[in-house]
Amino acid sequence: MQIAGLEEAERIRRATRILREAERPVRVLRTIDWPVSVREVFFAAGERELPRPAYATPDIRRALEGVAAARALIDGDDAIAGWLRRQADAIERGARMLAACGTREFHEHAALLYGTPKAPLADGTSTSLELALMLEDVLADLTHIDLGAPAPTCHPAEALADQLRQAVSRHFGADAPPVLLADDLSANAVATSQGIRLRRNATFSDRDAALLLHHEAFIHVATSLNGRAQVDLPVLASAHPGTTRTQEGLAVFAELIGGSMEPERMMRLADRVLAIQMAIEGADFLQVYRYFVERTRGNREQAFENTRRIFRGGLLSGGAPFTKDVVYLDGLLRVHNFLRAAVAGGRADCIHLLFCGKLDIEDVPALGQLAARGLCAEPRFLPPWARDLRFLVSYLTFSAFLDRVELSRIRAHYADVLADTPQRCFEARPASLG
Repeated sequence: MQIAGLEEAERIRRATRILREAERPVRVLRTIDWPVSVREVFFAAGERELPRPAYATPDIRRALEGVAAARALIDGDDAIAGWLRRQADAIERGARMLAACGTREFHEHAALLYGTPKAPLADGTSTSLELALMLEDVLADLTHIDLGAPAPTCHPAEALADQLRQAVSRHFGADAPPVLLADDLSANAVATSQGIRLRRNATFSDRDAALLLHHEAFIHVATSLNGRAQVDLPVLASAHPGTTRTQEGLAVFAELIGGSMEPERMMRLADRVLAIQMAIEGADFLQVYRYFVERTRGNREQAFENTRRIFRGGLLSGGAPFTKDVVYLDGLLRVHNFLRAAVAGGRADCIHLLFCGKLDIEDVPALGQLAARGLCAEPRFLPPWARDLRFLVSYLTFSAFLDRVELSRIRAHYADVLADTPQRCFEARPASLG
C-alpha cells in the first residue's frame, strides 16, 4: 500500500538521500585505475608480457547496507518506485562488480551494467556492434577522399586549459568548474563534479578544445551541477554505472550536434566496441594491444591506453573485459532515437528532463512525475543546442522523416549516378577545348 501526499514525498526524499550516500564509496574508475608504473613496466619488458595491475579490495558493506535501507522505503509499482529500484540495483551491482576485480565475475556485472557489443537496442535487433562495423566499412571507403588533414596536436595542455577556462566561465558563470592540470592521468582529459582535469604533458588540437567543451563541460559538468542542485532528489548527483550509458550517449551526441565530431574520433569509438568484442571472444591484452597499434598507425602509447580501458578490472588473459566503452555508441544510438521519437511524438517538452542530473533515459517518466509534484527542479545548466530547441527540433523532425524513406532504392539509384561520376574529378587536368 502506497503512502500518499506529504508522507510519500518525504519517503522519496529519504530513499534518494540514502541512495546518494550508498553510492559514494562505489568509485568505479578510481578503483580499477592502473598506476603509470604498469605502463612503464609493460614497455620496459618489450611489450611481450601481460601487465600485472593490482587492485585494492574495496569495502562494499556501506553501499550494500544503504541499498537495503533504501529498498525498505520503496513501495508500489509505479514509475517513481521503478526508478528508485533501478538506482538501488545499479549501485548494488556496481559495488559487487568492484569487489570482484580481476575475476570473470567482474565482467559479468559490467556486462549487465554497461551492456555488450551484441546487446540489442529497443528495436530488438540493432546493436552497437553493427554500428561499429558499419562505421568501419563506410569510413574505410572514404580513405581516398581528401576530408581535410586532421588538426595537428600541437597545443600544450596549459594553452587548452586557458581556452576552456574562458569558455566555462562564460557558460557557468560563478559556478564554472576549475580547469586543472594533472600529472597522474592515464587519459588526456577527465571531468568530474570537481572540475575538468587535463594531463599536463599531453598535447591537443584546436578541435579538441571544442570536443572537450561539448562533451565534458556542457554535459558531464552540467549534469553534475544540476544534480547537486536537486535538494529533494540528491541521488541525481550520483554518477553510478546505471547512468553511464545515457550520460556518455548525451556527451557524444553533443559532439555531433555541436560540430566537433570528426571521422577519426568516430572510428576510435567504433574501434573500442570491436576490441571489446574481440576480448569477449577470448583475445588477451597483447592481442588487443597489437590490434590498436595497427589502428593507431603505430602510436604505442595510445594503443596501450585504448587497451587498458578495456581490460582494467577484468581478465587480461581474455574472455572477461570491462565493457564500459560500449556505452559511447550504444548510448549515442539510444539518445538520438529518444530525441527523434520525442520530437516526432510531439513531446519535445521532455527533452530538458534529460539534464536534471545523472540519469538514464528510462528514468524520464519518473522524473517528469517528480517535477510535476515539485520534487525535481528544472535544470539550470543546458548545452546551447538544448537551451534553444529551434535547431534541434528542425533537425530531428527531418531525421524522423528519413525513417519513411526506402533507403535501399535510394542507395541503388545514387550508386548508378555516382558510378558515372569520376573520382577526384577536380584533380583531373582537362584537355584544352580551344
